[in-house]
Amino acid sequence: MSQNPRQTSSRRQFIQTSAAALALGAGVPTAHAQDDKILIGFWPVASGLPLFTALERGFFKEAGLNVEGVKFASAQQVAEAMIAGRIHGSANGTASAVLALAEITSPGLFKIICSNPSNHKLVLDQFVVPIDSPVKSIADLKGKRVASGPGIQNVTLAKIILEKNGIADAKVTELPIGQHVAALAAGQIDAVYTLEPTGTSGRLKGLTRVLENGVIAKYVLGAADAPWFGGSASLTTTFLKERPEAAKKYIAAYAKAVDFVRKNPADVRRHLDGFTAIDETLVKEVPLSGFVMYNEFTPSDLSYFQKFFDVFAERKIFSRPVPVKSLIYGG
Repeated sequence: MSQNPRQTSSRRQFIQTSAAALALGAGVPTAHAQDDKILIGFWPVASGLPLFTALERGFFKEAGLNVEGVKFASAQQVAEAMIAGRIHGSANGTASAVLALAEITSPGLFKIICSNPSNHKLVLDQFVVPIDSPVKSIADLKGKRVASGPGIQNVTLAKIILEKNGIADAKVTELPIGQHVAALAAGQIDAVYTLEPTGTSGRLKGLTRVLENGVIAKYVLGAADAPWFGGSASLTTTFLKERPEAAKKYIAAYAKAVDFVRKNPADVRRHLDGFTAIDETLVKEVPLSGFVMYNEFTPSDLSYFQKFFDVFAERKIFSRPVPVKSLIYGG
């Protein structure tokens, strides 16, 4: 689908300015007061692709919905905006553990409509180092300057992975995901736990290389092929209750986008341009995570999803256990 450059520019400007305004909450009406507009928060990672595709392909418009994607600097900002009632939900790629923390803070806040599993085959999570780094394994990062994406999920997972590789009491610096490649190239950090398209972007620019992919499945869940449901698309329960017909249409359109992504992986990559740090000339190289709709979870999926949440409960980051099934739409 061809895009008018002026329309693309306007879309990008809306995404950027809306995120700043929503994060600050200054002069922005709550989502409940936006009438027919549906505001969905996302942050710039490849797993947000279903939302990007639905917006660019017009699936929401076909369903009679007025949907806007709102870009945030972190998953935590997305969750905070949901709690504040300034957006109606999150896109895939929004950290599942951060959403769970929001649920603990504000019980009954949302329902998950889709999650994105990743592992060493469905690539999303990775450790990345400078192109000329002598580091050959994660264990070699002892004493090195390591960063991660912002938020408690990213920092916690980065520390666990380092621990599993013999690096105790590791210090991890939070850094916006859009700065990861530049920070590595400039020598400000030695390695970063990050998410695609960071690895691809840095590799194609000749600045970085991927040290290891699928690190959460391997080191946190204990199996390289395990599905790590690190990000989830959701809708607030307020939206589900107040606008049930619009919610049903939204979920159906989102499911259509997921199906389209599955069937057209080569074509949909171009929808990453404008939403993530990777531009149109590089999108063909980006690996894709998987997507599981709320009615597609298997018992094994839910078991691994719960194991992921239990890690955060065991580490006292969650003040109480969070049952995954209770957060799934329709569950």
